Amino acid sequence: MSDKLSDIATIDVSDTSSDLSQWLEPHWLLAPFKRLKWGFLPVRRIVEDETELEGGVNIEAKEEELPIEYRDEKDRKWWRFFDDYEYRQNKYKRSKHKWYKWFNPSDTPEERRVVIKVDILLTLYATMAYWIKFLDQTNINNAYVGGLREGIGMKGNDLVNTQVMFTIGNIVFQIPFMYVLNGFPLSYAMPLLDIGWSIFTLGSYRVENVTQLKIMRFFIGAFEAPAFIGFTYLMGSWYTVDEVARRQTVMYLGQFLGLLTSGLLSGAIVEGMDGKSGLNSWRWIFIVDGLISLAVGVIGFYMIPGTPDNCYSIFLSDEDIQIARRRMKRNTTGPTAPVDHKTLLRSLFKWSLWKRILSSWHIYVLTIWDAFMWNNNNGNSGTYVLWLDSLKNSDGSRRYSPGKKQQMSALTPALGLIWVLLTGCFADLLHSRWGAIVFSQVFNITGNTILAVWHVNERAKWFAFCMQYFGWAMAPVLYSWVNDICRRDPQQRAITLVAMNAIAQITTIFIPLLVWKTVEAPRFLKGFSFTAASATSLALMSFVVLYFYKRDEKRQSADNGIIIYNSDVDGDIAAQFEQKNDSCKSSELALALRNHPSDHILR
Repeated sequence: MSDKLSDIATIDVSDTSSDLSQWLEPHWLLAPFKRLKWGFLPVRRIVEDETELEGGVNIEAKEEELPIEYRDEKDRKWWRFFDDYEYRQNKYKRSKHKWYKWFNPSDTPEERRVVIKVDILLTLYATMAYWIKFLDQTNINNAYVGGLREGIGMKGNDLVNTQVMFTIGNIVFQIPFMYVLNGFPLSYAMPLLDIGWSIFTLGSYRVENVTQLKIMRFFIGAFEAPAFIGFTYLMGSWYTVDEVARRQTVMYLGQFLGLLTSGLLSGAIVEGMDGKSGLNSWRWIFIVDGLISLAVGVIGFYMIPGTPDNCYSIFLSDEDIQIARRRMKRNTTGPTAPVDHKTLLRSLFKWSLWKRILSSWHIYVLTIWDAFMWNNNNGNSGTYVLWLDSLKNSDGSRRYSPGKKQQMSALTPALGLIWVLLTGCFADLLHSRWGAIVFSQVFNITGNTILAVWHVNERAKWFAFCMQYFGWAMAPVLYSWVNDICRRDPQQRAITLVAMNAIAQITTIFIPLLVWKTVEAPRFLKGFSFTAASATSLALMSFVVLYFYKRDEKRQSADNGIIIYNSDVDGDIAAQFEQKNDSCKSSELALALRNHPSDHILR
């Protein structure tokens, strides 16, 4: 079925009025709804890969291919180590890169159309989902200073202990997603889980004691568990290496919007709804947040497209899906196999799979790296809000009213929106992912060091708290890099994403109990010191990741259009075949270099 608007341009004005009506029927608007089963349920699209065009011309041969780059490693400079795209893209591809352009310059109009559709369906929805995720995740801090503490009799370390229950639920329920990411349609799973955590958020307004609150937070954490890794996996399935960081940066804006609007929304509720229908304002915070989340969850059934190989979108045409598959093949992203639950479940327990994973550097290095990222921010412990709560006037009265505190809590996440955009632009502008990570952590370390010292003037503390979300600003860059590192094997990518995220997050169960004790607020000497140390370790660990990543890309550089040789040893071979735009001879050269006995050949 064609979905092209250009069909309308072919109307013959001599047609009868009935024929004209048939042509003018907005079939391109109705087509998506015809793809629904029973009129409401999206189902898997059966789309065969198109291998030939009219006249027997192969589609992939028709597409423009960049020339092969022949690269002599004889006099390679030491500082090229810091170029993380050195072996990922050849010079012809990189010369077309423009950091300020949303699309790749080499994309065809048809490809750009597909990217726009996926941007709307996946990136926009992921941003919405991430917004309500953090709206629901952080509302407990706003509710705590808005009356929850007194309402259910919280004292001592009850707040941090309740936050730990959320984390435990979050970790435990990530593990099944080693299977679900490949074995269950994410276009069903993600919205269902969204609706689940919305129901428990809504139900939190009924809690009467700390135990009930902990149970609710455990299940909210459980249902939220796969949200991040799910969307990260999906973006790695649809976007190329030059696209995914920007899209994940946009998704991460949802996190800071959630943190920001949580404070503003909670402030408005505290000021305007306290006592309405006999409910305290903190109960209304859970009600309003839960209802918003529920609506976003329902929308997800029709927005989340699945993956190019297992697509459930009603808004993508067959041609769109075929184009998306070809784009990801050029990106050397491994295809996801059709869902076969028995085969997939059996393969999950095969030693060959786990041997491949456990013998790879990915699971070890990326997990340690991720653990430092999970512990490099002080915002999740409510440090800024608790500091505001501690400020006093000269007469000993509280400086800010409950509503004012809620509103002021929006300051640091509002700045976080700027920091995450700045870090994402840094990565694209300089084509340096490690550089963006180190850049963000310099500010993060500075802020946490000031807060660890603590005995500074109040302006310095304001500055330090304003740096708070530089800690998380690099997360979209980090995870888009992980997607690229693991792109060749979708099953290994799914398991690595889940394992590194779950293991790293386990550290956030016991570390807050050690360094973020509520009774130590707002000083948190151990907490700010530990966060500064984690940020430093994260920056240093990025160079370890860079080393292993470049080693792998060098070994497979031919797949990226780069033929590597050393002219001291292989000069005769290279000179024989080095002819621009000769793809046949390029293949011969690649084969010759692979089979050459020299230890200098980088294969």
